[in-house]
Amino acid sequence: MEYLLQYAWQHRLFPARTLTTTDGQELEIIDTGLPNRNQGPDFFNAKVRIGGTMWVGNVEIHLRSSDWLQHQHHTDAAYNNVVLHVASVIDAEPVMQSGNVPPQLQLDIPEQLLSRYDELMAIRDYPPCHEVIPRVPRILATSWLAALGSERLEQKTQAILERLRSAGGSWEAAYMLTLARNYGFSVNAQAFETWGNIVDWNAAAKHRDDVFQVEALFIGQAGLLNIDNIPTKHREAAAADEYFQRLSREYQYLKHKFNLKEMDGSQWLFLRLRPPAFPYIRLSQMAQLYHSQRASMRTLIEARSTADMRRALSTKPTEYWQTHHLFGVVSPQSSKNMSVPSLNLLIINTAVPLLFAYGRHTNNEEMVASAVAMLESLPAENNYITRQWKHCELTVGTAADSQALIQLRRQYCDRRDCLRCRFGHQYLTSRKSQQ
Repeated sequence: MEYLLQYAWQHRLFPARTLTTTDGQELEIIDTGLPNRNQGPDFFNAKVRIGGTMWVGNVEIHLRSSDWLQHQHHTDAAYNNVVLHVASVIDAEPVMQSGNVPPQLQLDIPEQLLSRYDELMAIRDYPPCHEVIPRVPRILATSWLAALGSERLEQKTQAILERLRSAGGSWEAAYMLTLARNYGFSVNAQAFETWGNIVDWNAAAKHRDDVFQVEALFIGQAGLLNIDNIPTKHREAAAADEYFQRLSREYQYLKHKFNLKEMDGSQWLFLRLRPPAFPYIRLSQMAQLYHSQRASMRTLIEARSTADMRRALSTKPTEYWQTHHLFGVVSPQSSKNMSVPSLNLLIINTAVPLLFAYGRHTNNEEMVASAVAMLESLPAENNYITRQWKHCELTVGTAADSQALIQLRRQYCDRRDCLRCRFGHQYLTSRKSQQ
């Protein structure tokens, strides 16, 4: 429960009495300091007045004061600037590596906070703080969503920069890796990411002007030209299919030419997918898009609106897949164009984060602002997360809102990290505010 005591300190949930140190000196807390989530003292640059003397430094918090020794702080010079040690139970003296002993404050976790926290942790409904959301001031909700949206973009930026590093600094390769990650949408996202990392993009670039070779390379690298990875009941039809045979021969040629190694095709999921979303269709759509050369950083940077981005990402599979969804299995004629909602998702998860990351990387604030504006101009995603928050009377109007709520769910709610959430804070302190 140490984190709860830290929370009480950070939000000044102190008893309504004069505070004194364990040696009887009057204590006034001017500034609780900045929370530190990394190694070192829990709060930096705190200001406390002890016995009439102002101290500026760090604060360390433990459930029991003996934890200071248990955690080896007495051997760590990083704790030599601690001006106050706070604990619920005082059972030892905290000696610093310098030999000095900081003053100590005995501080209990407020009963109401502990009760409210236990209650929140026990709720299994989502979101657990749903009862207070309708009462949250609009300005607080708006500012929290804005902060969450920025946090999500920053998180995606770090992922893109990591792809950039793994691609040897090539933004074009980072673009394709990011696009691949999102082309699988939710069901095949992991498989597409694996595929994106195994494709030799230099080899692909050498044959970019031939869509048949690109498709053979893409589907072959996915392991989906391996007859063993085709559903058993369709293997015979696939083996006899002329297009399957042609693609297989072409891939074998490219595989030998570039010394390629395909991924394990069993990673691809088909269950509960509509045929237009089958991996073959998605890979063929991506082959067409790559062949068209519209999937590029230059096109992205030159886009002036989400409509421009939608046109740049719009694609359909090759002719064969307009009458098939599996090898050797004929289906009704359909262009299988990427739908507008799917294109919007690609803009939200690929184009906007890439534009934002590139703007940050090149110190182009206009590009960064443009990326954020595009996100705010797109309609909100309609998924189980956004629908649940709508039930709490929270406005979810734009993609910026829905991205913020996805961040909230994955980084806070799913981790039960309510102490860092502003909605969680509202829940934990709501009874106090009503009394």
